[in-house]
Amino acid sequence: MEYSALSFRPSANIAELRESATIAVSQRAKALKAEGRDIIDLGAGEPDFGTPAPIIGAAKRALDDGATRYTAVEGILSLRQAIAGDANREYKGTDGITASEVVVSSGSKQSLYNACMVLFGPGDEVLIPTPSWTSYYEMVGLARATSVEVHGDPARGYKVDPERLERHATPRTRGIMLNSPSNPTGAVYSADELRAILDLASARGWWVISDEIYRRISYDGAAPGALDVATRRDNLIVVNGVAKAWAMTGWRIGWTVSPPAVARSMTAFQSHTTSNAATVSQYAGLAALSLGEPVERTVRDMVTEFKARRDAALPILKASHKLTVLPPDGAFYFYIKVPGAGAVPDAGGAFCTHLLEKAGVAIVPGSAFRTPDWVRVSYAADRGQVIEACRRIVATADAM
Repeated sequence: MEYSALSFRPSANIAELRESATIAVSQRAKALKAEGRDIIDLGAGEPDFGTPAPIIGAAKRALDDGATRYTAVEGILSLRQAIAGDANREYKGTDGITASEVVVSSGSKQSLYNACMVLFGPGDEVLIPTPSWTSYYEMVGLARATSVEVHGDPARGYKVDPERLERHATPRTRGIMLNSPSNPTGAVYSADELRAILDLASARGWWVISDEIYRRISYDGAAPGALDVATRRDNLIVVNGVAKAWAMTGWRIGWTVSPPAVARSMTAFQSHTTSNAATVSQYAGLAALSLGEPVERTVRDMVTEFKARRDAALPILKASHKLTVLPPDGAFYFYIKVPGAGAVPDAGGAFCTHLLEKAGVAIVPGSAFRTPDWVRVSYAADRGQVIEACRRIVATADAM
């Protein structure tokens, strides 16, 4: 019997899904490097530091002790207790946070996806301050809900306020995706700004997903989190993880703190997708949260170096007469408006292509973040490379 080959047609579940622009940039940069080109890759959102040695040591001991088997879907109890303990030190409400309200996942990306899948569905609209991390829009779409872009004010780091959110709200609005410090802008919401948005969401009956993965990387004091200002949390899901602050991207540990019913639903959903996060990685995450000063010192040193890179590169970028750069207060990105903005379709994409091919610098086009006149430059790289790359960016822009 002969069988004819089936032609592939994407299912309706992923028909509108777009490839991650950050991954695409990284792949192109690697391909050019393989050809022998001098390429500086400032596209990836990954700290260039090693995982702190005490965490690696704790992971090795966990392996020696047999941490190689399945765990509870929602994560090992000791890690969830540590996460709940941190959350309780921030939260000012009277209802204490327990380990049963924590779900550990394979990275904060999965945590965000879990939340979108259990909270939103067909007919729902989700307000997304824009520009925002590219995957928010795709996750909301995978949940069959609709992303609503709420563009902030560039003069305020593209941050949004309740008035802007209200203008985009409809009877179908179901939630808001927040991110502070922000990827891609590096903007940090103040406590008052966060409080005003949470108050609006409470009054309107909206869910709030607060992505705080960059929270520890803040340059002018601690970045406020949602739990710092929330007086109730029955509509609040806080997402965090170890990837950025502890330089543990490959360990793939993220988590949510949410109301009990939401946590149970996310656990059930995760039980049919990935099940538990990698066991040894959970013990590494526990070490990150519990080892104290030996680990905290490395985190402080990393943030100090990120700040030094920012302070060294920012004057170079600001000296350009063709670029507009948003000074970041957190994370490790510059967001830059490029020549041709407003006159050239996808000016950011055109600039990124020209810069990579002619000057050997890989950065991410702002179209990935729904602002096509802009580009994102990561300074999670050697300081000398960051400075050289910024010089090439300015030279390329000013020659256009």
